[in-house]
Amino acid sequence: MRLSRRELVLSGAALAASTLLPGANGPAHAALNESGLHTEPFLLDTFLDLKEDLADAAAHDKGLAVMFEQRGCNYCRDMHEINFQHKKVLDYVLPRFNFIQLDLWGSREVTDFDGKAMEEKALARRWGANFTPTVVLFAKDTDASGGESGRMIESARIMGYLRPFSFMTMFQFVAEGHHKDENFQRFLQDKSDELKAAGQSTKSW
Repeated sequence: MRLSRRELVLSGAALAASTLLPGANGPAHAALNESGLHTEPFLLDTFLDLKEDLADAAAHDKGLAVMFEQRGCNYCRDMHEINFQHKKVLDYVLPRFNFIQLDLWGSREVTDFDGKAMEEKALARRWGANFTPTVVLFAKDTDASGGESGRMIESARIMGYLRPFSFMTMFQFVAEGHHKDENFQRFLQDKSDELKAAGQSTKSW
């Protein structure tokens, strides 16, 4: 039975948590779908109307993360088998973001925020997603009413693989609104300094 978008949103975090061993930090072997992309229980199956997807996320007090991946991408594998198996990462990002996965070379139809429909690979070019993984983040208060492409209204993006601490910090950067008036590298350094002051290291993640 195909779950509705709302059912997936409400059940995603709980289902993802149930697939993890307590305290597990990976790596674990993530399953692949028929397109060769890694699967996760929290990835939403929607009509790929991104303006609607953002509105649905905002209605649940969440932002939206659009992830471009491709078959055979080793860094995508690391993102799924390390970052998305990390309890601290999941505990932070799942309550705050909905996730949409797109294929860098895919042919499914996606509707951009300005109403223009195109294949996944065309949207990737339009947004300047040239390699994988590219994770484009939209804050929950993103204004999508101006008829602009997602490239123009995105809050931040992760280009390539980031280790778990930096990966989660980028989501925190957007979720807490720091992207509006701060530099990410400065924000990341401040968070790293806080961790060191507590006697911890980013390498322990």
